[in-house]
Amino acid sequence: MAAEPSPPPAAPPQPPGRRPALPAVEPLLFLATLCVGLQGPLATQYLWDRLGAERGYHGHNGSGSAGCGNSSAGADPLRQEVEALVSHWNLYINLGGFFVSLFSVTLLGPWSDSVGRRPALILPTAGLALQTATYLLVMYLELHVAYFLLGRILSGLTGDYNLILASSFAYVADTSERRARTFRVAVLEACLGTAGMVASIGGGQWRRAQGYVNPFWLAFAASLAATLYAALCLRESVRQRKPARLFTLSHYKAVYRLYTAPEHPSARWKLILYSLAFFLLVTVHFGSKDLYVLYELGFPLCWASDLIGYGSAANYLAYLSSLAGLRLLQLCLADTWVAEIGLISNIAGLVVISLATTTPLMFTGYGVLFLSMAATPVIRSKLSKLVSEAEQGALFASVACVQGLCSLVATGVFNSLYPATLHFMRGFPFLFGAIILLIPAAIIGWIEIWDSKHDYNAFQDAAPSPAKD
Repeated sequence: MAAEPSPPPAAPPQPPGRRPALPAVEPLLFLATLCVGLQGPLATQYLWDRLGAERGYHGHNGSGSAGCGNSSAGADPLRQEVEALVSHWNLYINLGGFFVSLFSVTLLGPWSDSVGRRPALILPTAGLALQTATYLLVMYLELHVAYFLLGRILSGLTGDYNLILASSFAYVADTSERRARTFRVAVLEACLGTAGMVASIGGGQWRRAQGYVNPFWLAFAASLAATLYAALCLRESVRQRKPARLFTLSHYKAVYRLYTAPEHPSARWKLILYSLAFFLLVTVHFGSKDLYVLYELGFPLCWASDLIGYGSAANYLAYLSSLAGLRLLQLCLADTWVAEIGLISNIAGLVVISLATTTPLMFTGYGVLFLSMAATPVIRSKLSKLVSEAEQGALFASVACVQGLCSLVATGVFNSLYPATLHFMRGFPFLFGAIILLIPAAIIGWIEIWDSKHDYNAFQDAAPSPAKD
């Protein structure tokens, strides 16, 4: 008599509250970052060309034409006027977009904790498509550059790129284990670097060959593809969804309660201190990134669009090198000390860039930044571990709020500081950023030392006292 077939082995138990094998959110973040990465440097160069042509300046964005390759170019008043004007328009456009998104992100982020992550990913990617379409209309119809501000505000109303980041990180927190969360967050950030690198190299070469319009069409296609992926392919990561009103103050209160009534009293201070460290670090990242292209366009570097693309790619390469470095350093160091090494890399790279007067020295500065992005995934992961699984949505909404505030402050401070310091040190904003980064380095180190002492004291209290004779 034939033996009955044995039953198939039972599937391994899944952690409670998790959904196995959900589609990855990384492709959506890649497409959205590709869209933003194409728009950023090209929009600055377009402003340079348009505003320079309106004022009769013909030194075409650092392509080596007359007026940039000699020592008298540094004192060219017309060039300095165009440079300051482009910096101010960047300030107005970024300020308008981020000021609107600061409120929309903190509204939509907690809302996604109830209704799910997918709506909070569909809305901002559609907003990016609307912004890119507005930019294309400005170029086709030669509208005033103030319409760039309108495009940014439209994107800001739907959450802007910050909401895409916040929802993506919340999606990863929903679907990852605590012990692997730091690396999962780093993988997500590596997607930012990969997409940014592709956009930088491709955008610079493409713009040099065919102008601005075609690269912006690719940005528009990428934003549409991200919207469709969120709507059709991505599955929901929030298990217990419930209907919730969108326009209510309760969403803002959820973020407030996170910092005022956490589960443990010590967690409140850690949340505040880690958020302050994150704020300062990301503010320097945003502020310096806003100025790289303008710094490279000006005298004495005078880079053309292809070199600008390579420079942006080298900057984005830090995401991938930081991922590899974080993975290796985690084998022998705690996450905190990995973050400290990343901050040292960031500080040293900004100091070198602030003194760069030649192309090799500028690329050396980009090379020293190879671990500069290792600190942000560590901070995000530590913040995520300070709250319960049911509070991840509110947490990343607060992180999005901080990140929106970072952009607001960075564009205000760095884009105002750059034209104000052109006459004595062109690279002063980067040196200023390096000094600011000493503060998060001190905060992260102090928390680690405090935790070590606390754990040691707890161990001593738990140890049995020696028996008396």
